[in-house]
Amino acid sequence: MSLRFTYDCLPSRVVFRTGALDELATETARLGSRVFIISTPGQRRLAERCAELIGASTVAVYDKAQMHTPADSVRSACAYFGQLQADCCVAIGGGSTIGLAKAIAFEHRIPILAVPTTYSGSEATAIWGLTENGIKKVMRDAHVQPRTILYDPLLTLGLPPGISGPSGVNAIAHCVEALYSEAANPLVSMMAEEGIRALGKSLPQVVTDPRNVEARSDSLYGAWLGGVVLGAVGMALHHKLCHVLGGAFNLPHAETHTIVLPHAVAYNTAAAPEAVRRVARALGVDDAAQGLFELNLAIGAWVALKDIGMPADGIDRAVQLATANPYYNPAPIRPEAIRQLLTNAWEGRRP
Repeated sequence: MSLRFTYDCLPSRVVFRTGALDELATETARLGSRVFIISTPGQRRLAERCAELIGASTVAVYDKAQMHTPADSVRSACAYFGQLQADCCVAIGGGSTIGLAKAIAFEHRIPILAVPTTYSGSEATAIWGLTENGIKKVMRDAHVQPRTILYDPLLTLGLPPGISGPSGVNAIAHCVEALYSEAANPLVSMMAEEGIRALGKSLPQVVTDPRNVEARSDSLYGAWLGGVVLGAVGMALHHKLCHVLGGAFNLPHAETHTIVLPHAVAYNTAAAPEAVRRVARALGVDDAAQGLFELNLAIGAWVALKDIGMPADGIDRAVQLATANPYYNPAPIRPEAIRQLLTNAWEGRRP
């Protein structure tokens, strides 16, 4: 049977090299002349460095990005951006910062230049989330796709091992679900498998030797691939569960992905054997779910939702939210099976 598939190639300019931040002023000038720089409070110093590189075109350094992009913080940021009449955003940081930039871009229709300092992959997608009243809504709009991405492995050297590992597994999750997406195609699947390979090999090195620039570069490369495939095809059960858990219980994003991923893969193994086989091949293991669990142990990541703040009595609410609306997944979504998955993840059991 001949191949048939659809592949939407999302446009963005990617500058990937050690020291790429040196090109920030030149790249920003391609997008606008009144630059609004966004970061979290913890990245304020790096944002101010960006302001120095850009110079007089900087109109503000805004350091109020928050995890899960709360709706109130978005409204405040959009109002402030409008007052300044800026014409582009530079977002430096991880998914929280880039998510806020996307919300502003959606409201004001301006371009984004993203400078990722984690492995979230958000910079390579047209997807963002907004959390209100404990519910995280995920949206997609081509206009919020960052026009330019500067990947500089040196900017990840300060990312602590305890954050680097889960951030990288979050990127692996994008690749895993891309392999069994209903919109999967040969190009995306090749990128997804390569992303898992690069991250699976480099993350233990990054955790044990955080100053290893080559390992950092490989992880950033894998994270880019994870972002590309996340933006190109739809996700499934794993991402649904993580959005539910993050929105309902304000759990840390990357750590939630890290804990849930082996269990979600185990849930889907029988229904998507070829995709899961490719995950195992990329990791160099026989069993994908077990290999992912072992990777979590190797990088010293949390393996139990109870250890990152999820209450035991939250499982029923999570099951309700995760099964309320239909969505694609290789294996059928059954409430009792989802409850068992979440119970295993809450307790930290091996899948």
